[in-house]
Amino acid sequence: MHHMSKEMQACIDQCLSCYKTCLGTAMTHCLEAGGKHTEPAHFRLMMACAEICRTSAHFMLLDSPHHKHTCRECAEICEECAKDCERVGDMDDCVKACRACAESCRRMAA
Repeated sequence: MHHMSKEMQACIDQCLSCYKTCLGTAMTHCLEAGGKHTEPAHFRLMMACAEICRTSAHFMLLDSPHHKHTCRECAEICEECAKDCERVGDMDDCVKACRACAESCRRMAA
C-alpha cells in the first residue's frame, strides 16, 4: 500500500475538519441565527467551502495527482469563507478551521 506523507495526512485531516465545521455551523448556528448568517451569498459560500474541503480530502485519499488543483481551489475558497465568516461575526470556529485548511492546502498545492 502506498504510504502517504505526514503532510498529506495532515492536510486530509484539516480538510475533513473544515468540512465538518463549515457544514455543521451552517446547518445549526447559521440557520438558527438567521439574518446575516443566512444571506444567500454567505450561506452558499459556506456550502461551497464544505464541499471543496470534502472533495480535496477525497482526491488526496485517492492519491490522485489532481489533488494539487483541488487543494489550490480549496485554499482560495477557505480563505474567502474565513473572511466572510469574520464579517458576519460570531463564527470563530469556522474562521479558525478555514484558515488552517487554507494554509495546509496551499502547501499541498505548491
